[in-house]
Amino acid sequence: MSRAALLVLADGRFPAGGHAHSGGAEAAVKAGRITDAATLEHFCRGRLHTTGLVAAALAAAAVLGVAVDELDAAADARTPSAALRTTARRLGRQLVRAARATWPSTELDALAREFPKGAHQPVVLGLTARAAGLEPLDAAYCALYESVSGPATATVRLLSLDPFDATGVLARLAPELDRVADRAVEAARRALTEGVDALPAASAPLLEIGAQAHAAWPVRLFAS
Repeated sequence: MSRAALLVLADGRFPAGGHAHSGGAEAAVKAGRITDAATLEHFCRGRLHTTGLVAAALAAAAVLGVAVDELDAAADARTPSAALRTTARRLGRQLVRAARATWPSTELDALAREFPKGAHQPVVLGLTARAAGLEPLDAAYCALYESVSGPATATVRLLSLDPFDATGVLARLAPELDRVADRAVEAARRALTEGVDALPAASAPLLEIGAQAHAAWPVRLFAS
């Protein structure tokens, strides 16, 4: 295993399309739920413990070898918003392209054939981590970091928030990210014997509602 591969995968410059998405921050800014660093931290903490936890567990389970079709169906069931399902599959398709070029893998090739329109991004992330020789905990960390770094970066553009303040939010969330990563991997290991119903299904209704509204905006800075 090369732990350095995690740096490549988690790097915001990895060409997986995440830079075009705000993780719900654009809708939250318009709704007045994010106005400064303090409210950004509140928003990111909510994502970390809901959609972040779910994504991390799905990614870790994929590394462990839980069936991809079952994980993709589980991701669908945990994503009520049609807009978010579309986004997750679009990001998954882009990640497959980048991953196959970076870490060639027969499993990634098979995934591309089975899901030509894209599997859910966290599932693809897990298979990518597996192809890169990473561990379930690595995949969980990557998913969780994405869940909070995306909104933090987007808010710098949306609110002209000081980048130092946005980075400070991520640093303050780090201890919680550690704990959520451990929870995600524990759930993923249970899924090996108990099935995908053992994976967390934490919900974030405002993110779902905001995503549906955001998808209908005629003008927006971010795709989601």
